Amino acid sequence: MKPLPLASQFHSISFLLVIFATFAALSCARDTVTPTQPLADNDTLISPGGDFALGFFTPAAGSNNRYLGLWYHKIPRQTVLWVANRDSPVAGPTGLLSITSSGVLTIADGRNASNVVWSASPASGLASPVARLLDTGNLVVMEDGGDGSGTTSSYAWQGFDHPTDSMLPGMKVGVDRRSGLNSTVTSWKSDIDPSPGTVHASMDPRGNPELYIYSGSKKIWRTGAWNGVRLSGSPDSLTYQGGFSFSFVNNGDETTYSYVISNKSIVSRLVLREADAVVQRTVWLWETSEWSVFWYAPKDPCDRYAACGPYGACDPNSSPLCRCLVPEPAFTPSNPGNWALRDGSQGCARRTALDCRNGTDGFVTVGNLKLPESENSAVDTGLDLVGCRAKCLMNCSCTAYAAANISGGGSGSGCIVWFSELVDIRSYVDDGQDIYVRVAAVDIVPTPERSHKRKSATVAVIVSLLSALLLLSSGGCFLWRRKKRGRVMLGRVPASFNDKSDAGTIDDDLDLPLFDFGTIAAATNQFSEENKLGEGGFGPVYKATLENGQELGVKRLARTSIQGLEEFKNEVVLIAKLQHRNLVRLLGCCIQGEERMLVYEYMPNKSLDFFLFEKGKEALLDWQTRYQIISGIARGLLYLHQDSRLRIIHRDLKASNILLDKEMIPKISDFGMAKIFGGDETDFNTRRVVGTYGYMSPEYAMDGIFSVKSDVFSFGVLVLEVVSGKKNRGVYSYSHHVNLLSHAWSLWREGKSMQLVDESIGYSYPMDEVLRCIKIGLLCVQERAEDRPSMSSVVLMLGSDIASLPQPKQPGFAARRGPFETESSTSNQDHSSIANDTTETMLQGR
Repeated sequence: MKPLPLASQFHSISFLLVIFATFAALSCARDTVTPTQPLADNDTLISPGGDFALGFFTPAAGSNNRYLGLWYHKIPRQTVLWVANRDSPVAGPTGLLSITSSGVLTIADGRNASNVVWSASPASGLASPVARLLDTGNLVVMEDGGDGSGTTSSYAWQGFDHPTDSMLPGMKVGVDRRSGLNSTVTSWKSDIDPSPGTVHASMDPRGNPELYIYSGSKKIWRTGAWNGVRLSGSPDSLTYQGGFSFSFVNNGDETTYSYVISNKSIVSRLVLREADAVVQRTVWLWETSEWSVFWYAPKDPCDRYAACGPYGACDPNSSPLCRCLVPEPAFTPSNPGNWALRDGSQGCARRTALDCRNGTDGFVTVGNLKLPESENSAVDTGLDLVGCRAKCLMNCSCTAYAAANISGGGSGSGCIVWFSELVDIRSYVDDGQDIYVRVAAVDIVPTPERSHKRKSATVAVIVSLLSALLLLSSGGCFLWRRKKRGRVMLGRVPASFNDKSDAGTIDDDLDLPLFDFGTIAAATNQFSEENKLGEGGFGPVYKATLENGQELGVKRLARTSIQGLEEFKNEVVLIAKLQHRNLVRLLGCCIQGEERMLVYEYMPNKSLDFFLFEKGKEALLDWQTRYQIISGIARGLLYLHQDSRLRIIHRDLKASNILLDKEMIPKISDFGMAKIFGGDETDFNTRRVVGTYGYMSPEYAMDGIFSVKSDVFSFGVLVLEVVSGKKNRGVYSYSHHVNLLSHAWSLWREGKSMQLVDESIGYSYPMDEVLRCIKIGLLCVQERAEDRPSMSSVVLMLGSDIASLPQPKQPGFAARRGPFETESSTSNQDHSSIANDTTETMLQGR
């Protein structure tokens, strides 16, 4: 055999030395800290199975702060799961973890052992204490000689009792009554700051115990009580490839929730995020070397705590979202005016008081629900539903009852009884439980008087319908009278907006409040200039203030507007059926004579372009706010493309159509150009290209082809504008070197992407998060539509590590002309519109 060349022999020997060194390191790895063998900053503990590592780390590049943390050892990307000294970092790479002879764990500055920044004392003294990293990832203090296989109660101290932002398999969250601990998961303040944030998840042990997510003291979401099968408020969180099993313990010793993974190949954690107050269950994908989010909460408007107030039920599949838990006559909206304007936060109230003394009350069954908040409830596991009903009737404070345990099928067992208003209820299609709501007998059993009233109501409905027909045939007189009354008129939008046009009709199930012209005129001070917020292709936009103080935004169709009845109809049809936290809410419309107006919720912080592009205003957007805006727009688009009842392409997504509420939450607006897609449609071809240069995808601007990927392109432009604070000046011009996309692409290829960041942000921001957003923006604006990610992938990417994202290809700034581009539409202003079809909706404050 011919001998290997000398260079090859050298490389072979080097490779063997590396392998040898790796095995030597593993064989020398330790999992224990003793009083005589502390853990220095440059050393690491490895769990016996090699799954976890514990040592000192720095979360931000360029920082000197050092923290003691736990991470996965076998995963190539460091993912920190637990931090000991999250409030007290060591200044410099001199940290030292020690354990005293009495079992006290300390972290000190190795240069000065007396400078202790963190300590943990065991519950009782130990003769020969050691700290050991277990295969579960739990750092425990125990008696020397043990292997860590005992129960958690045998440990003198354990890190699992003090979670940070992640919940690992085997970790318990909740109340341990023996030790007095309430183990709570608390977010990092930011991606580069592990100190406690404002978002935390903790157990409320009162009544029927539940886990809550809080932002500060504000309740954001609750899991629902354990029903014997799952946490009732999160029915979709149970399984991932059959590997998870959940446990809920509620006895005299503890009230805790935990989970285990039977499939050892699955690496997963629950993590609480500060930026959007969301809990995510992520799984490591070995084949792609990235984290994937497969469950999160809250995920829709109905997941938000008490979205529909007391006795209100939230249904994400209906429009409007809120309904009374038991319909009229038993319950009616507490504030009918706000309810008609689709604000159900004040909930519903009983029409008739309960009659506890005479025992005449009854119950109405409502099914497929997330059961109400249960802090003011009581559980009796020994009662069946018959006994539960009797128990409720005997207590004048009882408002409802339900089965406590639904395992084993049937109607369930045990009993939950509520003693206060029923709050935070949502509907499910196939999941949820039955609840039996207590109501007055007169609201259940029809009496002769009641029957007479119902007949009268039927007659009233018929009269109303005849009146509506009369309104269409002789509208002028009636509209004049209604104007004179000067109040909001609520009713169904007529099937045709204009007798002179048959351009389209409104769906039969669309029920949208009609505003009286006189009311809007008075609320806008006769459409005065001081109430004018702006003007776009549709027409002027005004701020309106009703007599009750409620502020609204009003878009008034200008008679000279090229965008007319068709766009008006389109917007009413679409947005009236859409409900999402990141979509602007349509409250009603005005159709009176020649007047066409849309009435929206008022956005006091104007639109995104005001902050990004107005000189001196960009400094008001710190990075956390910008990231919140990017994430919110992404979730809103995902809802439009995938999660709403309709599949919608927006077609005019841009900074001026992103409105900001008082908390700077972004809301997508202006659906006049939007298009509904059928279930089997993937793209659409049109000769009427609408939208705004700078945001349009190449295939749409050049060939008139649009799809969900057209919106993805617009989103990518928005992301790069948010990061840079600069407008994208004409995607399809010959001088593409002045184009934002070209500029961002050049910086990315040269490894200088941080030069793109808006200087007004300063220097206090997580570099990895900013780079991730730049990379996502470039992925979204790739020239070929098939290369761009879907919005579901984008939402996942926003929570992923930058290294796991694919590499972007050249953006769509091709310098060529297509059949839909003309000199008049491309040679003037930065954001010129095609065929004057762009709208500039600005429902905002001055």
